[in-house]
Amino acid sequence: MSQKDHKRSRLPNKAIAVVTALVLGAGGVAFVAANASAGGSRRDAAQSGQQSGQQAQQAGAKTIACPDVGDRLRDVPEEAKPEVDKNLAQLDAQVADSYKKLAAGQWDVDASLGELQQKRKGTIAKIDDAIGQVAEPPAGLDELSACEMKATDVKPDDTGGGGQEDAAAAQDAQGGQDQAVQDQAAQAQKKKQGKGPSRADFVDITKVRPNVVKPRQRAGGSTGSFTSKCGRNEDKHLNPDNVIVAPGVSNGAHHMHDYVGNKTTDAFSTNDSLAAAGTTCSNGDQSAYYWPVLRVQNGGQGPDVNAPGGGQDANVGTILQPKSVTIRMDGSAVSKVTAMPRFLRIITGDAKAFTNGTANANASWSCTGFENRQLKDKYPICPQGSDVVRTFNFQSCWDGKNIDSANHRTHVAFADRNGACAKGFKAIPALVERVTYSVPQGARIAVDSFPEQLHKPGTDHGDFVEAMSDRLMRQAVNCVNSGRRC
Repeated sequence: MSQKDHKRSRLPNKAIAVVTALVLGAGGVAFVAANASAGGSRRDAAQSGQQSGQQAQQAGAKTIACPDVGDRLRDVPEEAKPEVDKNLAQLDAQVADSYKKLAAGQWDVDASLGELQQKRKGTIAKIDDAIGQVAEPPAGLDELSACEMKATDVKPDDTGGGGQEDAAAAQDAQGGQDQAVQDQAAQAQKKKQGKGPSRADFVDITKVRPNVVKPRQRAGGSTGSFTSKCGRNEDKHLNPDNVIVAPGVSNGAHHMHDYVGNKTTDAFSTNDSLAAAGTTCSNGDQSAYYWPVLRVQNGGQGPDVNAPGGGQDANVGTILQPKSVTIRMDGSAVSKVTAMPRFLRIITGDAKAFTNGTANANASWSCTGFENRQLKDKYPICPQGSDVVRTFNFQSCWDGKNIDSANHRTHVAFADRNGACAKGFKAIPALVERVTYSVPQGARIAVDSFPEQLHKPGTDHGDFVEAMSDRLMRQAVNCVNSGRRC
């Protein structure tokens, strides 16, 4: 953060700064300085407060943005991984806890950011030490401890679908009390409910121009596909873990995941436990396929409203069960594909894209009947009779050696615009997950996210642990390379 950002405004003599935090239904917070002369009237203060409210409306919310330490790692020795993973998860927990204080109005910009930086500095030092015991530690990790406030487009009236209901509930609870008390009660209720995204995060899909461009199929390419029918999570396999990014840590994701395929996937899964587990896939595919749940923003009703990954992490509303789930592996436009190694891990998209930036944002939103129009940073408003579609296209180039990497990205890559893999990478089957939802007309939706990411659509992401038997993977590769649809 710049020195300018740390400075407080200078006030006239005998003036005081009343700093208030307006907690927004969308989970964001706008800071307002309401200045009133020490000898001024209540009317002056009220007018000042009204002006401050207007300023908050214009300024929108703020959230906490911290450097992503995990994304900066490139080489972590196997011996150090458990300690590194544990401390990376601790960094996420520190930001989530700080954001909860921000959303509750218990936040002083300078003091609270300084406290968060000190916590992060100690945790990053543990990561540095864990690596340093067995290898040369990466340079510059200690420079990633400082966080800053990030402006957003969330406004005070972005209530996430709970605003009117919250106000009515507060009025009923307060009975005959005056309007000011009722308004105060309504605001307190909003702190507990309505954690949806900004209104600006939605767009009418019919107003979007077709934008899908596919590489031209070349001679020697692979035109087949292999589909695993794995259901749509009828068993309600849900948890807020992430075995790829935070193995061994409960609630490592701070948002709820939907799972199909492997029946036992959670934070404590191992290659051996995945290989021994049952599956929801009809062909015996034991791979783990998972993604953040999608919710209807209806005032926070749901079984996990008080649970980790749910309401405790600002993820509220009714979880939508997918209407359909398609798990398909496609070929390469320019070459044959080679088998994926068993237990390969791939993440597509970035759960922290709102604060990290959009370089790794990749999940797509659309509507049935309009899938030649894909959105990376907006939720679609679909016409009546059309379903919401989420599409996760996974990296289809592999380095030929590693089933994972320190930042869970550099061992795989996307093909270029012509469909070719970069030097040193080989083509593997291209996994595509397509998930549809029947959303009530007019309802607002939000994808689960880390609390400080404000449920932005660009933070959507898909996760995959390949656990097919060698026989089934050979079958998939043969189908793809021979041009068959299996």
